[in-house]
Amino acid sequence: MNLAELVDRTRVDALDHLERESTIPVVDGLQAQGDLIVIPFSMVPEPPDQNGGRWVPAEGVHLVAGVNGRNPHVLVADPGTCRWSEHRDNTVVENTAPVYLLHPEHGGTGIAPGRWLIRRQWSASGLVAD
Repeated sequence: MNLAELVDRTRVDALDHLERESTIPVVDGLQAQGDLIVIPFSMVPEPPDQNGGRWVPAEGVHLVAGVNGRNPHVLVADPGTCRWSEHRDNTVVENTAPVYLLHPEHGGTGIAPGRWLIRRQWSASGLVAD
């Protein structure tokens, strides 16, 4: 998967400084994209129950819309490979194939198959906004 493919699928454009033909690495571990942290379930002391969740549609799902609906973090998966559910400020993701997060400023990041908790970053003054 490359950035151009993610942009085509989601209709969320990336900034011009990002290389469209670059291959997006798939990471099997802790990672961050802007103000989101992707945590393997094995690292979460008390993970929330997924309760089935919803399938990620082909065009992706906006996990965080950003300020004024701009700069969204979009979860993208092939049909039938990823379920997601929301729990307060967290998202639980269970995927059987690589999935991707797309952000206009940060580009894409790949998440290996598994169970994940996606959490917004917090600072001492509150929620970090991208």
